[in-house]
Amino acid sequence: MAKIKDKKKKGDQHDGDRNGSAQIAELNGSAGGNGAAGGVVSAPKMSGKEFDKEMEKLQVELVKLQEWVKAKGAKVCVLFEGRDAAGKGGIIKRITERTSPRVFRVIATPSPGEREKSQMYIQRYIPHLPAGGEVVLFDRSWYNRAGVERVMGFANDQQVREFLAVVPLMERAIIKSGVILIKYWLEVSMENQTLRFQERIDDYRKIWKLSPMDLESHRRWYDFSRARDAMFEATDSHESPWYVVDANDQRRMRLNCITHFLSMIPYEEVPHEKVKLPKRQERGDYVEPNYPYRRVPNKY
Repeated sequence: MAKIKDKKKKGDQHDGDRNGSAQIAELNGSAGGNGAAGGVVSAPKMSGKEFDKEMEKLQVELVKLQEWVKAKGAKVCVLFEGRDAAGKGGIIKRITERTSPRVFRVIATPSPGEREKSQMYIQRYIPHLPAGGEVVLFDRSWYNRAGVERVMGFANDQQVREFLAVVPLMERAIIKSGVILIKYWLEVSMENQTLRFQERIDDYRKIWKLSPMDLESHRRWYDFSRARDAMFEATDSHESPWYVVDANDQRRMRLNCITHFLSMIPYEEVPHEKVKLPKRQERGDYVEPNYPYRRVPNKY
């Protein structure tokens, strides 16, 4: 934990001083974030063994964070936005793999129904904000309006302008209410996005991940780039900044993002009494019944 805290002190201020647009520009130059040549990551491939070793350490810290959140009644809200196929679901899965779903809640809202369409736009997201002792992870969030809804024509220009004007005020109110709000944008290159979409087409285990919206996002790469740029221009602030994650290398992305997430929260390890298993009760007069259980066949 101390190692993670040191990273926060030394590196976090630098990230905070650069706005999201600058971070994306840096990715564009080094990793082809907007489809520039050289978009495929050139760093040595991280082995699965090395990744699992580092992930195990981080998952221990995530449990420590979980226990601190419960003990302190803290409220944490994390938004995961980014390009389609950038790996939002993958990073959320790794965060929640060893944590309690009663503390770490994942919100992935479906398309709005007729009633929700008639509501104030942000209304459908407000009930999902964390109460004390909760960490809420949004797999896409209210920023749908600035991204897919804008590009696909589900929201008109006036609605988008109003949203971009109001959302900083809303986020300020959320933060003032005591919520730790963290916003991540996962940026992947044009080349890597194409490769990942092709994997979804070729691998039946991943076919459910491919939607008509994904195909459109592949076709409308620069429309989504423009929408992203406008979103950052309006909502990337010192009070509620965007943190850009290089998502071209999936293993490194998960480790980097979780490490940064942990560094953003001033958690400490909560003391626990040492647990000792009690002895089992005596059998007494209990007799195992001769019951014809319907047993699952052992095929493996």
